[in-house]
Amino acid sequence: MAKDSPKPPKPSNPSVSIWAAQCGKCFKWRMISTQEEFEEIRSKFIEEPFFCNKKPNVSCEDPADIEYDSSRTWVIDKPNTPKTPNGFKRNMTLRRDYSKMDIYYVTPPGKRVRSSTELGTFLQQNPEFSDLSVSDFSFTSPKVMDDTIPSSAVLANSNKKAATSITK
Repeated sequence: MAKDSPKPPKPSNPSVSIWAAQCGKCFKWRMISTQEEFEEIRSKFIEEPFFCNKKPNVSCEDPADIEYDSSRTWVIDKPNTPKTPNGFKRNMTLRRDYSKMDIYYVTPPGKRVRSSTELGTFLQQNPEFSDLSVSDFSFTSPKVMDDTIPSSAVLANSNKKAATSITK
């Protein structure tokens, strides 16, 4: 599964602009319409792999919706990451140095929480969410794919090397 942001980024902290899932049969990438639909697929990916025919009027015979290449920065989410509970919004922002994506949640009242500790405190202070626990959320950062990082990126970790970009 992949999420990507335009490359090179225009905003100072790009976020996800396209949601995609890879077919478990043909390995083609299919664009997913919404973050909610993507999270549904991702949350059950191991038990229910994604296949092209899960999209209306699409089969493995059709060309890929999007190609994995260095025209954008790709990040890959871990399968079976919990789906964001109703009313909450999971936001991801790519760091300027492309080292990782920062994860935070926006609660139904609009409070931004950036860690499981902050989330736990919020849940304790708001009994209307007593049916939720910190384990219903994931602050696990998707993996930034090194081979899609622009060569112009300034990387914080000197052990990482930027991929050579292909001029088009």
